Amino acid sequence: MAPYESDDAVGAAQDDTSRSGRRKAARYAVPVAVVGVAAATIGLVPALADSGDPDLPKISAQQLIEKIAKSDVQQLSGTVKVSTDLGLPDLGGLEDGLLSGAGQGGSGDGSSADPQAKLTELVSGTHTLRVAADGPDRQKLSLLERGAEYSLIHDGKDVWGYDSKSNEVYHSTAAGSGKDHRAEPPATPKDFADEALKAVDDTTSVTVDGTAQVAGRDAYKLLIQPRQSGTTVGAISIAVDAKTGMPLKFTLTPKSGGAAVLDAGFTQVSFGRPAASTFDFTPPKGAKVTEEKDGAKAREHAPKHGDIPKHGQAPKHGEDFAEGLKGTGGPTVLGKGWTSVVTVDTGAKGGLPTGSQGGDLGGFLGSLGEQVDGKFGKGTVFSTRLVNALITDDGKVYAGAVTKEALVKAADAAK
Repeated sequence: MAPYESDDAVGAAQDDTSRSGRRKAARYAVPVAVVGVAAATIGLVPALADSGDPDLPKISAQQLIEKIAKSDVQQLSGTVKVSTDLGLPDLGGLEDGLLSGAGQGGSGDGSSADPQAKLTELVSGTHTLRVAADGPDRQKLSLLERGAEYSLIHDGKDVWGYDSKSNEVYHSTAAGSGKDHRAEPPATPKDFADEALKAVDDTTSVTVDGTAQVAGRDAYKLLIQPRQSGTTVGAISIAVDAKTGMPLKFTLTPKSGGAAVLDAGFTQVSFGRPAASTFDFTPPKGAKVTEEKDGAKAREHAPKHGDIPKHGQAPKHGEDFAEGLKGTGGPTVLGKGWTSVVTVDTGAKGGLPTGSQGGDLGGFLGSLGEQVDGKFGKGTVFSTRLVNALITDDGKVYAGAVTKEALVKAADAAK
C-alpha cells in the first residue's frame, strides 16, 4: 500500500494494541462536569516550531501503530508546556470553586498540595512543566508558576505533593508494586496517544501524514480522524519518535476549526536516566503536611507503571466517558464511536437551580447555557469547543464530544 495512505489493517492492529449522588449535588455537578471532562483533555504543548521535515524511511499506519505499542521508554527527563483552549468563558470569582469541584476526589481536606485539586489548574491557559521518570517506581512532575512551583513526586511507596507558594505538603503511601499504581493526576503525549488509539475502529480513519521534528528529534506523524458526522472532534495528530516509537507530540483540533483544543508535546527531551536525587523529597521546615489516610486513594494518586503522574485522559468514546459519571445515577451509552452519548438520570427535576435555591452558582451556570427543546421537552445545553452537555428539565443529562444537535437528537430518541 502507499506509505502515507489509510491502512485497512489498522483496525486489526488496534485490536492487538487495545488488549495491552447525590441527587441535589448532581444538579450542580453536571454543569461542572462539562468543565471537568474538558479538563480531562489537558495536554502538553511544544513551544518549539518544527525545524524541517526529516527524510525518514516510508512506513504504513499499521506499522506506526505497532511501533507505538512496542515502545517501552523507562527513563526520560524533559521540559513541556501545557496549553489548553476549550473556549470556556471567564469564570470570574467562581473559577476556583468550579475547578476545585471538577477536580475533587482527593483527601477532601482542602490542602493546596493535593494533586487532584492542584493539577486541575491546567484546564486553561499556558503552563510550563518539567517531567522525569526512572522506571515504574520513580516519577516527578513539576508545574512552574510565577515565583512558585508545584511538584508531584513518586519515589517507591511514597507519593508527595508540594506547593511552594503555600508551603504545604501532601503525602500518601502507595501500596503494591509499580505496575499496580494508578493515577488521577496524563502528562506525556504517550498517555494521550494510548487513549486515542483505543478509539480507533471502523468509525475512524488513520493515516501517516508525513514527518516532523519535535524537540530536536525526527518523528512520523500519525493522523486520526473520525469518519462520523456529529462529533466535535476534527482530528488527532500524534508525532511518533522515529527511533524509540514514543509519542512526542499530541494535538487535538476541533471540527469547528481554529486553534487546537490541546497541543501535547516536548520542547526538550532526553532518554537518559535522571539523577537519583531528582526524586528525593523532604518536607521543608515549617511546611504544613497533610497525610492521606485512605490507602486506596493513595494508590490512585500514584503513577501507573512507566508513566509520569497524570492528569485526566484523552477524549474517549462514550463507553469510557461513562466511567467518569458513575455515582450520579447509572450512566448508559447511546450510539457508537465518536458520536456516542452518555446519558444519566440525576433525579433532579426542574432543571438548573435558580434564585435562593441555586445562589450565584445557579444563576451563573444558567447564564452560560443555551435553552433548547424537542420531543424530550425542554433543557439547557452547556458547550465547550470539545465536550457538550444537555441537562433536561426532568433531570436527565446527555453528554459527549458531539454537537448540540446530536445531543438533542439523542434525547429525542431516548424519550
